[in-house]
Amino acid sequence: MIRAVIVMNDKGKPRLVKFYDYQPLEKQQELIRNIYGVLCSRAENVSNFIQADISFGPDARLVYKTYATLYFIVVFDSSENELAMLDLMQVFVETLDKCFSNVCELDVIFNFNKVHTILDEIVLGGQVLETSSSEVVIAVEEISRLEKASNSILLVPKSIPGWQAR
Repeated sequence: MIRAVIVMNDKGKPRLVKFYDYQPLEKQQELIRNIYGVLCSRAENVSNFIQADISFGPDARLVYKTYATLYFIVVFDSSENELAMLDLMQVFVETLDKCFSNVCELDVIFNFNKVHTILDEIVLGGQVLETSSSEVVIAVEEISRLEKASNSILLVPKSIPGWQAR
């Protein structure tokens, strides 16, 4: 099971944090600081896999990948495969690239709802739902289309008697 997905910049600022098992906010912040401390002290030529049992308990592992100025991190247990999690991160980044045309940190910050929607289409409740970035993009576009349609329904035309703009 996936226990957390974290995206943080190279200064340690979290840009996306999603824990799939309950952690109090203080514990989340502590875990993020610990993860950043480990990641920023690692050499570039070492493995992207880390045993995370000190922070997340026994049987927890962490895989990370750096894209530009962002660390993409997945914490998971032994029921998941490290290489599959690395591939899942690649799917997430590819999907972000397709949705934002060459995603950057600002896209993640200013479009956090869409980024969470993308992640929810890939992973829900700690379980992997979809591994095809094309399928995720189609689902996200459909959600966006439905949101726009529901927003347009809520607009009341001025021609309705008794309606006044405020």
